[in-house]
Parts: sequence; C-alpha cells; structure tokens
Amino acid sequence: MEALLNEWLWQEEYWLPPGIGWKDIVMKEDEGCFPLPRDLIYTIPLAFAFIALRYVFERIIAIPFSRYLGVKDRIRVRAPSNPKLEAFYKQSRQQPSQSEIVSLGKQCGLSQRKIQAWFRHRRNQDRPSNTKKFCEASWRFAFYLVAFIAGLASLINTPWFWDHRECWRGYPKQPVAEAHYWYYVFEMGFYLSLLLCVSVDVKRKDFKEQVIHHIATLFLIGFSYCANYVRVGTLVMLVHDSSDFLLESAKMFHYAVWTRTCDSLFVVFALVFLVTRLVVFPGRVVHTTLVVSLDFFQPFFGYYFFNALLLVLQGLHIFWAYLILRMVYKFAFMGKVERDERSDEESEVDDEDEEEEEEPEGDEYSWKQRKGAINSKLASLANNCVLNNLTNQRNITSRQPKAR
Repeated sequence: MEALLNEWLWQEEYWLPPGIGWKDIVMKEDEGCFPLPRDLIYTIPLAFAFIALRYVFERIIAIPFSRYLGVKDRIRVRAPSNPKLEAFYKQSRQQPSQSEIVSLGKQCGLSQRKIQAWFRHRRNQDRPSNTKKFCEASWRFAFYLVAFIAGLASLINTPWFWDHRECWRGYPKQPVAEAHYWYYVFEMGFYLSLLLCVSVDVKRKDFKEQVIHHIATLFLIGFSYCANYVRVGTLVMLVHDSSDFLLESAKMFHYAVWTRTCDSLFVVFALVFLVTRLVVFPGRVVHTTLVVSLDFFQPFFGYYFFNALLLVLQGLHIFWAYLILRMVYKFAFMGKVERDERSDEESEVDDEDEEEEEEPEGDEYSWKQRKGAINSKLASLANNCVLNNLTNQRNITSRQPKAR
C-alpha cells in the first residue's frame, strides 16, 4: 500500500513545483518542521471529541443559557397514534398525493381531511425547536470566536499577515510553527465534525451549499497542509472565522426574540461578511495564490487544484452575499429583518391550528396586521349576510302579489 501511494498519490509533480523533489525540502532539526500528511491523522479522533464536547456543551451551557435569554418553544399538537400512517410517513416524508390520501383513508377508515390534518401535525412534530436551533448556533459561536481570537494571536506578528508576498518567499521549503499546526488540526477536526453531524443538524435551505462548503473546506485544509500552503491557508481560515461568530451570535438572539440586538448584530455581520468575503478574500488571498505566487514558481497541479478550491469557496460567498443583501433590503425598507433567508426548511409550521404560534410574543406590528385582516374578513362576511337578507326580502316582496 505504501509503495502504491508513493507511486501514484505522492508523485512530486502533483505536490511540488517543477524542478523540486522531496529530497530538496528535507529540513534539519534546527530549521524547523516540514508538514507531512500523517500529521493530520489526529483530526479524525479530534472530530469525534468535538461531537462529544458539543453534546456536553449544549446540555450544560447552551440549554441553561437559552432559558436565561428567554428562548421559548412552540407548543404543537401531537398526531394521534396510527401505525399505518406512521409507516407511510417514515417511508416517504413528502406530502402524500391525492390518490395516496384516498388509499390511506380507506385503509384507516378516516376522512381525507383527517388524513391531511394528521400529516400536518406529524410534520410539525419533527420540526426543530427554537432551543435546538439556539444550542446549535451557540456551539458554533463558541468555536468560531475562540478560533478567530487564537488564529489572530498566532498570525498578528507573522510577516505574511502584512505582506502577502511573504507567503511564497522560500516556498516550498517553509517550516511550520507549532501554533499554526494546531490551528490547522483544530479547524479541520471541527469541520469534519460538522460534516459528520450534518444529517442530524437543522436542515436549512442552503443545505446542499453547506455540504459542498464543508467538503471543499476539508479538501482545502488537507491539501494546503500537505502541499505546504500553510501560510495562505491560515489567512483563509482567519478570514472565514472573522464573520462566522457574528452570524451565529445574531441567530442566538433571533431565537431569543431580542429583536434590536439581533438586528444590530446582523448589520455588523453583513458589513464584515461583505468586506472580508467579497473584497479581502478575492482581492488579497485569491490574488496572491493566483497571480503573486507565479513570481516565485511555475504553475503545477497543486497550484491549479488549490486555486480551484478557492474559487469554489468564492462562488459560495457570492451566493450567501446575495441572500444577505436580500435581508439587508428588507431591513432597510421594512424596518427589521423579517426572517432568515437561510432559514431551516423544517421550521415553518404548516398547520392552520398552529398558525398563531408563528408570531413571536410582543410583535405588535404582526398582530395588528393579522387583526386588520380578520376584521376585514368579518366585515366582508357581515356585508354578505346583509346583502343576502336584502335579496331574500326582495324575493318575498315580489312573490306577495302573485300569492294574493
């Protein structure tokens, strides 16, 4: 297996610039440590450690903190026990078709209306609670905040933090500091844990984009370490962490219905995201890997592969920036952020009986809107009743002469 890997996977032309071999980058003990693929083996047990730590964090810290902030969960009507409908629901979670509803009604002896109501209640049972979403956001907030502070502290005094040409000076024979090695290991372990938990986390509208982001990030971190793109890789991770913890903090206060705090944090997040992901990332990081690096070596496979991953991330940045700008538009013209454009697919209740639970407490504007709609419907109904009475009276009057 080792011979096969050395023959196919670790070919020098894949990982090193032309004219440089593995023997040319061997470092002495006093020169530092060159990154090796086996160094990343610790990310696998670390990913499972993150999952266990998250479980403890959510129950010891996140849940009590959510209660302190006043996070409330909707009270939903549970669907009555029905083995046949439950088996169909687990087999296909989609909305049953009209023919399927008729068939299920015959099997269970229920009307079509009751079958539809059962499926509405059953779907609402599986929708994530605000507490679950709060715990998920608080866990990511804690990691991103710690990672950003630690990453900034380890990079603030490095020459390539200020001059990006230093990322390539002496490449590929560049030693890796121990702090940057652990920065890589913890980031990769965390994203691996997110990928392992993606099936149980809250499913959002950008679910596919999130999976692509996690996979691209893992490939980016792993390949950049093996190809010794560590200096640029640390800058990429720092740019991402700078806005992620702001987004998660805004979500936490959104679930707690702290509207003003949530809106303020969202505005700050939007500014930081748009600047770092649409200006700093493409203008400095991608530019230095795509253009500046050619001043120090000729392009090779690793150059094209690494830049392709960066461009995939930039495409996702543009997609998320579009969603954020839509929310900024709503905030500017409606006075508040009505809803998260990336909101989870399973969060909106579709049962008419639970419709009133969609509105957070204290939202007088939404209540007035609903009250006005109800009043208009009542007025319309009253008018219809009056018109019907007048019509009936005219008919009775018109028939009286004939009766005489």
